[in-house]
Amino acid sequence: MRGPATRGLAARQVSVRDGQLIAGPAPAPPVAPAAEEAPPAVPAPATVTEPGAPDNAIARTSDVPVGGGVIVGNTVVTQPNAGSFVGLSVVCTHLGCAVNDISGGTINCPCHGSKFNLDGSVAAGPATRSLDGREVSVQGDWVVSGAGDPNAPIPPPKPWWCEIIPPGCLGC
Repeated sequence: MRGPATRGLAARQVSVRDGQLIAGPAPAPPVAPAAEEAPPAVPAPATVTEPGAPDNAIARTSDVPVGGGVIVGNTVVTQPNAGSFVGLSVVCTHLGCAVNDISGGTINCPCHGSKFNLDGSVAAGPATRSLDGREVSVQGDWVVSGAGDPNAPIPPPKPWWCEIIPPGCLGC
């Protein structure tokens, strides 16, 4: 009987071997188990653990270039002018991606191309709001984090619709 339900199906020899239904002339070779995935890398703590470093030290002042900056944990530390240190959140104000590069005098977001000046103000959109500030200060040769945990996880990006609906709606 060849009807619409069987059209195009090929007949196969079927047998039972060791309690298993085997289709075709030979059993399929066994499949090797998938290799175990390595556990995700745990980021290094943002605070410095060197002897003599103050509590909440996140970078040496000498590690933050004048006219540039470093990203440490969830904090961007910049030095727009010699001796002037600025702390900023890594969370881009466009849709919440984490900025990941400081070059050419700007802090750069990889997701949609927003660029921020070293003081956190918007240099190029689509972001329309400055990066949020993070409290940092200098103690001796160290930049230290103020309020907030520099090792706190970076929140996930906000959905695109958070740009067009009021805060508090739909999880924004």
